[in-house]
Order: sequence, then structure tokens, then C-alpha cells
Amino acid sequence: MLEQADVAMPTAAAARLSRFARPALGLLLPLCLALGWELAVWLGYSNGRLVPPPTKVFATIAELAKSGELSRHITTTLSRVAAGFALGVVAGTVLGAVSGYWGLARRLLDPTVQALRAIPSIAWVPLFILWLGIFETSKVALIAVGVFFPVYLGVMGAILSVDRKIVEVGRIFRLSGPAMIRRILLPAVLPAYVVALRVGLGLGWMFVVAAEFMGASEGLGYLLIDGQQLGKPAQIVAAIVIFAILGKTTDWLIELATAPLLRWQDAFGRERGAA
Repeated sequence: MLEQADVAMPTAAAARLSRFARPALGLLLPLCLALGWELAVWLGYSNGRLVPPPTKVFATIAELAKSGELSRHITTTLSRVAAGFALGVVAGTVLGAVSGYWGLARRLLDPTVQALRAIPSIAWVPLFILWLGIFETSKVALIAVGVFFPVYLGVMGAILSVDRKIVEVGRIFRLSGPAMIRRILLPAVLPAYVVALRVGLGLGWMFVVAAEFMGASEGLGYLLIDGQQLGKPAQIVAAIVIFAILGKTTDWLIELATAPLLRWQDAFGRERGAA
């Protein structure tokens, strides 16, 4: 028993170390790229004027944080993305589920949704300004549009791809409609739904830039425009870096929140990740 305990302790410690080491491994590439560019500017291969080195970018971020501007812009952008993401997820989930589960609704709705999906995001801007004004409502609506389409497609496609034999088993056991959804369709759809949420969130972060071009006076998109107009490349790159950090953080939070719901999966990727 004592020998087994001695073996188990290093194994548990190694598992904890591996759990922290795997996410840290993802930082290796951007850190190497940043260090390489810093060295290139320091050695004189570039003047760093148009593409500033990381030290100048982080100095700009520190200056914005010290003045209080950074927290204000981040809070504004996060609130817009959160509101647009919530609206887009609700609409995409409901319409995607209806279209996937009910054939008549799919034949009625899907052609129109697919046609609207092909419209570029910038094309919605003047229409939303005309309908909703230039303030927050139009910005949130534009973000919601970006989130809606991947969630809608993910839910509808996942329902349509459910194995027919599993559904037939549910019918053999005479499951009601709600029971069929809860016990058969929902577990089968959940993995694809999580992927759709992550894709929708990524598009939400992309659409917020277009949204904040619509006369915004706050937000990270405003920092981009302000840096362009005033000729501040360090501010532009700083805003891009913050966008990347916030986007990855929110994506990780979704992955973390949904992980307990997908523990039943015996998937190849999960097995490799646990190794």
C-alpha cells in the first residue's frame, strides 16, 4: 500500500504539471515571434516605425492603462460583445433548432437565412444606422447578426446529422417529443453546438470592430481608428493585441464552462489531450 501511494504522488504531481504546461505551450509561438521582431529592430534590420517592437507596444498599453483609458475602452467593447453574443445565440439556437427539427420550417426559413448570410457585415452598417440610430442599439444588433449565422448553422446541421438509428430507438421506446429532445437530440447536438458557440464568439469579436466604426467614441475599435487618424502605429498594434487576448480569454471561458457537459465523449482529441 505504501509503495502504491509513493507511486501515485509523483503521478498526480506530473498530471498537475502537465495541465498547466499544455496551455503555456501555446504561448511559445507568439513569444518567439515577439522576441524575434524585437531583436530585428534592436539590430537595425528595421526602424520599427510602421510595425513597432513589442516593448513600444507594451509601453503604449501601460500608458493607456495608467490614464484609465484602457479599462474604459475594454469595458465598453466587452459589454457590446456580451450583449450581441447573447442575442445572437438565443436567436440562432431557437431558429436553428426549429429548422433542424421541423422540415417545413427548414424549407421556409433556411433559403432566406442562407441568402442573408452571404451579405457582408459592412453592408448592414448604413441600414442599422438608419433603423436604429448611431448609438449602442445598432452596434449590438450588428454583433448579434455576426453571431447568429454560425450558431444557426451549427444547431441545424447538428440536428440533421443525428444518427437515424438513435432516433428510431427513441421512437421504439415511445419517447415523447420533449423526452426525445432531452434524451436523444440534446446530447448528440451538444458537441457541435459548443463549436458553433466558439465560432459565433469569434465572429462577434470581428463584428464589434465594424460596429465600433459606426461613430463610436469608446471601445477598442475606436482606439484603432484614433491610432490611424493620428498616425500612431503602436496604438493600433496595442489594440490588436488586446483584441487577441480578450478573444482568446473568452473562447477559453466557453471551453472551460462547457467541458463538464462533454465529459461523456470518448473522442480521439480528448484521449490525446489527456496523454
